Parts: sequence; structure tokens; C-alpha cells
Amino acid sequence: MTVLDSRLPEEGAEVLLTDRGVSIAPVDDPGEGRGPSWLDDWLAANASEVVAWRRHLHAHPELSRHEFATTELIADVLRSAGLKPRILPGGTGLVCDVGSGPRCVALRADIDALPLPENTGAPYSSTVDGVAHACGHDAHTTVLLGAALALASATELPGRVRLVFQPAEEVMPGGALDVLAAGGLDGVERIFGLHCDPRLEVGRIGTRIGAITSASDMLELRLTSPGGHTSRPHLTADLVHALGTVITGLPGLLSRRVDPRSGTVLVWGAVHAGEAPNAVPQDGVLRGTLRTGDRDIWAELEPLIKELVGALLAPTGVGFDLHHRRGVPPVVNDRESTMLLRAGVEAALGEDALAGTEQSSGGEDFGWYLEHVPGSFARLGVWDGVGKQKDLHQPGFDLDERALLVGVRVMVHAALAALA
Repeated sequence: MTVLDSRLPEEGAEVLLTDRGVSIAPVDDPGEGRGPSWLDDWLAANASEVVAWRRHLHAHPELSRHEFATTELIADVLRSAGLKPRILPGGTGLVCDVGSGPRCVALRADIDALPLPENTGAPYSSTVDGVAHACGHDAHTTVLLGAALALASATELPGRVRLVFQPAEEVMPGGALDVLAAGGLDGVERIFGLHCDPRLEVGRIGTRIGAITSASDMLELRLTSPGGHTSRPHLTADLVHALGTVITGLPGLLSRRVDPRSGTVLVWGAVHAGEAPNAVPQDGVLRGTLRTGDRDIWAELEPLIKELVGALLAPTGVGFDLHHRRGVPPVVNDRESTMLLRAGVEAALGEDALAGTEQSSGGEDFGWYLEHVPGSFARLGVWDGVGKQKDLHQPGFDLDERALLVGVRVMVHAALAALA
């Protein structure tokens, strides 16, 4: 297996060569010396390799359910450490256990990329047109791969750690369901995950008890009308007016039917109807996202939306077909698991590394795992603290690679804390 990397170190910088011949300048380890000794030793010997994995993954992104080369790379690296990965039935993503014993905790990373171009200008930029790791899944994968090999280097572990390299996080309802269907969490006590956060500085981990993300659904509303001339709207059903009624009316009605403390929000992202300015179109489409931070409200939204759309459109005379695509539940962090994760962060980096974090309105299919086992999901600081903060899901997103070593330490210590 060849790991590609064209980045040149700064002039005068010491250069390390990985066992695959990739030149990587040394990366500082913010948790250096905090132990255990086998973790310190592994990171000291392999930090440049960790960076090389991430740069290769970044340069060769793959879309959801097409992560074949990514899965092969992960499996090859795990096998090189004597581990036995099990590829999921769909051919992408895998699970792998490290250690032995009846107790088992899981660590998860998502591996897919986004259908976005990249404009970072980095020498390890995406080599695939229109596809980029703009959400940091290359970093998540690298962190878990590093944690896997570090754990495998330990003389003894207090139990088993299941590594979950999950495909298709970026598509609804998410590849977490593939993992669950394949028995990927069978026998697991609890699960932990990290996600890059460009608002947090490297060396800081944002944790939260309770909901940390929101449920996210997709709505598509198709309207139909006999159509007609705009000089005679009274003789037809004015489809564009009906679209406008839903665009402005549905979010307002929803705000009066749902507890405002739930963080429920409907935002339209696409609308299309007609071409000619003097013709009432016969069809139109409206698409948007519906999000809520409350698990119970999420379960009630589909029939409520249908009721409200029907009430808004009844006076207009247009026909409609509403497709409500349920997405992912909110990620609701268990208190005990979050306390264990915080203990792991303190052990890995010190108390000052802990940061609070707000609930986001973004969706994340890690929530499906927490419908089955307790766990906790945290935010990994990837901002260098100096430059501009580059947001996720943008063509210019990149990260400070010191965060990779931070992530390895946090994942390892979270597993150790949970198995103690």
C-alpha cells in the first residue's frame, strides 16, 4: 500500500520518514508524556505516520457507500498490527476488536466525504473533482486508526475495544444503521465518538450531557395545478401563490404548535416552479430541512407537518404530495458516559482541556447508536488558535494536524476509563 503526500516541510525543519517513505515534518503532541507509557511510546514513534494517513485520505476522498479504497486502507493498516477487521456486508466500513475479555466498549469514526469541491490550496488537496473531506471525516478515521494501533501496542488491556469505522454518515438515514444491522454493537456496553470543531482550539474537547445535536429530516413538497394564464388566476389554482403560502406560513404555524424550547426549526433550501412570467405553472417543488433538538417532538413532527400543509393549501385549490423523509435522531449524551469521557480527557490532556459546548442544530447519525447503548459524543478542537476559523461543509475547510494526536489520546483514554 502506498500513501501519497506531496507536502514539503518548511525550510530548515527536521524531516521524519515514515516506513512508507513519506516525508512529514514533526507534529507537536499536546499530550506528550501524560501516559500511559505504551501510548506515549507509540505516538512518539508513529506521529508522522498518523499525519500521512490523514493526508492520503484527504487527497483521495470517497462519497457515501463508495468508500471502498478507504475501507481497504483501514483494513490493511489494522491487519498490519495483527488485528482482524470485519468489513460490513455492503463492502464499505468495518468493525474490529482490540483486546480480550467479556466487557467491550466501542469507539466510532465516520469515513465518507462530501460532494463539494476543495479550494484549500493544500498540497494534499483532494484529487477527486467535486469531492472533498470538508467535514473532517479524514481526521476522524485517522484518529481511530491511530487509537487502534496504539491500543494494539499495549501489553494488556482491561477489556475489549470495538473500533467502528462507519460508512455513509453524510446521507440520511445514515450508515450507523448499516453497522447496527450487521451486529456491530452486539455485546457493547457504551460507545464514544469525536467530531472536528473549527470553533475550538487544538487541545480542547467540548463535552455536553444531554442533546448535543438535533434530529434532522428532509421535506419535499410537490404541488400540482391545471395551470393557466396569469391574466385569469381566478379560473385556475395559482400554484406560485400556494408555494409562497407554504414557504412563509408553515414555519410560522409550526412555531405556534411546537414548544419553542425544543429548538425546532424549518428552513427551505430550494424552490422551483414555472419559466414564463405570464403563465401559471402546472407543477412546482419545494424542499427544505426540518430540525429539532427534542427526541419526543421529533416523533410527532411528521403527522403535524402533513396536517399544517393540508390546512394551508386547502383554500388554494392546488394538489400536493408531501414526502417527509425521516433523517436521524438527536444525539443525546448519557450522563455516566459523558463523565467517563471527561475523565478520559483529563487523563489524556489535563483538566484545562475540557470545554463546554452548545447543542447544534446539525444532524449526526451517531444518535442511532444511542438508541441502543449509552454513550457520549464530543467535539474535537481543530483550530490553530491564530488563523481564520474555517467552517465545516465549506470548500476551504482544513485543520491543524496536532488535533490528530489529541484525538488519538482522547479516544484511547475514553476507552480505558470506560473499562476501568
